Amino acid sequence: MADLALKGIHKLFGTVRVLHEIDIHLPDGEFLVLVGPSGCGKSTLMNLIAGLEEPSGGSIELGGKNITNVGPADRNISMVFQSYALYPNMTVAANIAFPLEMRGVPKAERDKTVASVSSTLQIGHLLDRRPRQLSGGQRQRVAIGRALARQPQLFLFDEPLSNLDAKLRVDMRAEIKRLHMRTGVTTIYVTHDQVEAMTLGSRIAVLNGGRIQQLATPLEIYTRPANRFVAEFIGSPSINMFEATRDDAGELRLPDGAVIGELAQGPTGKVAVGVRPEDLSIRDDGQLQGRISLVEPTGPETYALIDLGHTEITVRMSGLPNVELGAAVRVHVPPASIHVFAADTGLRLN
Repeated sequence: MADLALKGIHKLFGTVRVLHEIDIHLPDGEFLVLVGPSGCGKSTLMNLIAGLEEPSGGSIELGGKNITNVGPADRNISMVFQSYALYPNMTVAANIAFPLEMRGVPKAERDKTVASVSSTLQIGHLLDRRPRQLSGGQRQRVAIGRALARQPQLFLFDEPLSNLDAKLRVDMRAEIKRLHMRTGVTTIYVTHDQVEAMTLGSRIAVLNGGRIQQLATPLEIYTRPANRFVAEFIGSPSINMFEATRDDAGELRLPDGAVIGELAQGPTGKVAVGVRPEDLSIRDDGQLQGRISLVEPTGPETYALIDLGHTEITVRMSGLPNVELGAAVRVHVPPASIHVFAADTGLRLN
C-alpha cells in the first residue's frame, strides 16, 4: 500500500487539452472517487495513472517513487475495467492466477492466493468454470479477484458496475466497499453515477472540462458545493435552481417578487440560488406559490413537480403524502438551506 501524488498533470491529444493541471494527493488507504459527465477526463486520468497513456506534463508519484515514465507492468497497480476483460479460454482459477504466473510466482503460492481471494469474494465454487458460464456479477467478482491477487499498491476501478442491472449494482457496490475496508489498499474509482460516488468515496473529485471543480468529502460536496456545476451535478433529484436578484438590503428576490432568502455580503444584481428538493416543504406559509404539475411516488418518497410560472421545481417528501395533481400550493424555503452562486462565474457566494 502507498500514497499517490499527481502533480500538475495535463494531457493533450494533438492540440486539444483534455486535462488541465491536475493536482491530487491520496494518503495511504484512501478511497477517491472521480465523478463527472462523459468526456470530462475521468478515464484519461485513470489511464495516465495506470501507465496506459503518457502525460503531456506533470508527474505521478506512488509510495514516494516517481512512476511517470515507468511501464504499466512495473507500477504495481491493478485495474478493473468496465468490460471485465477476462480470458474466455481460461477457467476462473486461471484468470485469477494469470498475473501471478506472468510474474513467475511458484504454483503452490499461486494456488494459495487463488484460494484466499476466491474465499474473500465468495467465488470458490466457480473456480473450474469459464467466463461464458458466469453471470455479470460473477464475472465482475473474478475481475476484481484477478486484480486483488497481485496485492497491488493501488487499485483502479474504471466504471466497473456500468454493465450490471440495478440490484446487482447495489450488491456489488457494497462488496467493493467491504473489500476496501478489509484490504485498506489505496483506491481510485471512476464513475458517472453520483450515488456510487457518494456512498463509496472517502473523498470525491468532481471533474468537468478536464478540470477539478471540487475535491472534498461527500458531505461537503453535497452540503457546500463549490460552484453551480457541482451543485447541479451532485444530487438526485437535481437541485432546484432559481434566477434571483440581490437588492441593496441583501434580500434575494425571484422574478415574481417573492423573497427566497438573504445574502449578508455579496454583489447586488443577478445571482443564482439553489435549494435541494428535500429542503423544500408544502405548507400554507410558504414564500412561493405554484401548482402541482406532476406527482412521482417511489414508495419511500414522493416527488412533486410544482410550476411556479417562471420556473418548475421539485419537492421531495417522505412516504406517500396526499398531494393532488393540479392543486394550488405554497412552498416553504428555509433561508438556511439556500446555496447562492455568482451569475457570471457560478462560484459559491455564501
